[in-house]
Amino acid sequence: MASRNKTFKRCGCRNTHGKRLEQNCPRLADRGHGSWYFQCFAPNLFGRSERIRRGGFVSQGAARQAREDCLTDCTARRCGDGWTVERWLRHWLDTRTRIRPTTRLAYTRDVELVLIPRLGHYRLCDLDGPLLRAVLAEIAQTTNAKGRPQSASALNHLRTTLRAALNLAVREELIESNPARHIEIHGYRRPHAQVWTEGRVEHWELTGEHPAVAVWTATQLAGFLDSVADDSLFAFWWLAALRGLRRGELCGLRWAAVDLDRGLLFVERQRTTAGYQVVEGEPKTAAGRRAVALDKHTVAILRAHRSRQLAHRDKRHTAAAAWIDSGYVFTRKDGDPINPSYATTRFRILTNRAGLPPVRLHDLRHGAASLAHEAGADLKTLQDLLGHSSIVVTADTYTSVLPDAQRRCADTTAALVLAASRHTRQRIKEKAAKNQPANRDEKGTPSEKRPATKKRSRRSRGRRNPLRHGK
Repeated sequence: MASRNKTFKRCGCRNTHGKRLEQNCPRLADRGHGSWYFQCFAPNLFGRSERIRRGGFVSQGAARQAREDCLTDCTARRCGDGWTVERWLRHWLDTRTRIRPTTRLAYTRDVELVLIPRLGHYRLCDLDGPLLRAVLAEIAQTTNAKGRPQSASALNHLRTTLRAALNLAVREELIESNPARHIEIHGYRRPHAQVWTEGRVEHWELTGEHPAVAVWTATQLAGFLDSVADDSLFAFWWLAALRGLRRGELCGLRWAAVDLDRGLLFVERQRTTAGYQVVEGEPKTAAGRRAVALDKHTVAILRAHRSRQLAHRDKRHTAAAAWIDSGYVFTRKDGDPINPSYATTRFRILTNRAGLPPVRLHDLRHGAASLAHEAGADLKTLQDLLGHSSIVVTADTYTSVLPDAQRRCADTTAALVLAASRHTRQRIKEKAAKNQPANRDEKGTPSEKRPATKKRSRRSRGRRNPLRHGK
């Protein structure tokens, strides 16, 4: 290895053919001609040997010193002392080559806008629980880009990003444990869908306050679908509300993945947004690639949507207008697929026009799960319908109990208890009657053994016990 770590001198002179002479220049022995370089081999972060070559030094001594500094730095990089948090976070982002563009955008925002300004100057080995708690407490006192206080959800996302970055440092044995692992964010709760009951609707109309995640009842959903029956994206809203497809899955849906004859729809692609850029790729998870069954009414709606789309295409061809045969189910007027952000904006406008309490477009997915659960679907069927990799997510997040289902459950439970109570009372009466002696009178005491009672006189009845009455 010693022979591979060396210093040498070279220059930029060229021969008559234009080829650089480098170390073969006859003038290299002249003072001030050329510059000194060093070459060394050192293990990188992952333990593999890498060649390092740098130049431009004015003397051989300077090149040797730079080589020793480089070797020392490479050794330091194998422990937490050799990495600042800023350097590590950027290295972590560069190595995340398989994450989704939207995830990368969220990570980059956390790293560049918050974590590096607050923690970037620390060394990895300096991070511990008290330091991270103090820094997160300082961040909690600031405002976000909209001038609002930092939410518990945003702080939890920062903690998730930092924990993921430090997990890699633990795996590479730069630090012994992850100090962000046990940091708790006070006030953070996983959002759970709330049903728009009459009470919540009245409160919203009076104050304007509404749940972060809300679900329409079946009646409210039917009212929305009736109000958008003539909208060009009616099939879009129908599939989101009844089949629980994600926005990106609907925007990336192609006619080639729809089998109307068999009543099946195959989720194979999705179109999402990363900032202002539209990104198309595979579904969110492996479980996201799935087949979705379609009922006869949904098939009829998709057939009508296809017929309108073809009629619109023929009309534009007749008018010599541009038409792009993209093959997508939901397109713009020129045939290009719609932008996912447009679907969100359009849904908000239609909800306001219908006069319904606000829900997000993604909340239709919550409602689809709840309605299917109320209709009798078990959790495994819901998991397959929604494309979840874990049934826990389906049970905890996407199945809000709708009022009608909850009322039926309450009635059934009460009826069960009351029936058991009547049965118990009947058994007690039967047992008492069976054990009652034949010579007992109505009060349950044999008449021949009942002691005679002395009738009290009117005078004695009027006399009171002074101790009992406090005298």
